[in-house]
Amino acid sequence: MGHRGPFPKEIDMTTDTTAVAECTPAQRVTRSLLGYGVIAGPFYVTVSLAQALTRDGFDLSRHAWSLLATGSLGWIQVLNFALSGAMVLAFAVGLRRALSPGRGSTWAPRLVAGYGTGLLLASIFRADPGFGFPPGTPADAHDVSWHGMLHLVCASIGFLCLIAACLVVGRRFAADNRPGWALYSRVSGICFLAGFVGVAAGAGSRPLTIAFVASVVIVWTWMSLVSVHLYRTTAK
Repeated sequence: MGHRGPFPKEIDMTTDTTAVAECTPAQRVTRSLLGYGVIAGPFYVTVSLAQALTRDGFDLSRHAWSLLATGSLGWIQVLNFALSGAMVLAFAVGLRRALSPGRGSTWAPRLVAGYGTGLLLASIFRADPGFGFPPGTPADAHDVSWHGMLHLVCASIGFLCLIAACLVVGRRFAADNRPGWALYSRVSGICFLAGFVGVAAGAGSRPLTIAFVASVVIVWTWMSLVSVHLYRTTAK
């Protein structure tokens, strides 16, 4: 019996070298774009955690990763935001090609692109120092600059776009009779929403900051795994 649904039969990239070699140029382009979705998350999380664990005065349980863009070494996180945002935008294009035609093929890529744009804007509008970081910043500093406010706005919009993208992709998977992927996408989006709401309501709270970091890792992992899945099953 032939394969049904918008995706062709999955390709085993480790053994089916003939199938990979027979990819059309359009498929190769789509897979290249989806590849950025695979590496964006590990890149962003690795660079952020490396800084969080090595920069003087940074407390992973208290400070948001956006604060890494401040101080003399802030350029590292600024570059991290910019490169990760560019990779997410590339993934959004690949997602559009992989999902077309069908439910979610318009809005899922747009929402993912919204998150990528938010990351790029976060690299332009830096967060304000706070909660004692970088060293020398008063622990009770509350002043918000214009660029700090824009950073918060861009980040918030980007987060909401990514949450919505998880739900839209989950709906697409449900329509394609892929209940496992549908549930995974929805749970990832809900976890990220909970982490975002928590850290927004309790900035500086250690438990809520840790929960938000965990939700960030969860949603980036979702993006990577969905990218791998679509890479192996893409029809365009």
